[in-house]
Amino acid sequence: QVQLVESGGGLVQPGGSLRLSCVVSEFTFSSRWLYWVRQAPGKGLEWVSSIDRGRGTTSYADSAKGRFTISRDNAKNTVYLQMNSLKSEDTALYYCALSPGGLGRGQGTQVTVSS
Repeated sequence: QVQLVESGGGLVQPGGSLRLSCVVSEFTFSSRWLYWVRQAPGKGLEWVSSIDRGRGTTSYADSAKGRFTISRDNAKNTVYLQMNSLKSEDTALYYCALSPGGLGRGQGTQVTVSS
């Protein structure tokens, strides 16, 4: 069974940055697409970003374009989400997942953007 463990969240002021990490416990890590999704208080899951298996082709929700960067290190079975210029509306529980809908997501890491 694949396990995903997210980390790196925290409290940050508007305009600040955070780098989220997700370690995936599966030897076929490099064969998988990976996703970041988030859930804001009182709202449903929202897809944030995707990265493909090998060449690192990425895609982003409009809310993340120009501010967030997804990347992966196949040698470390880890996917990252660099988040810059954070806004209060980015406050959410962030998950890495095996599908844009949040399949197989871990326990999440909380990001709170507040002054």
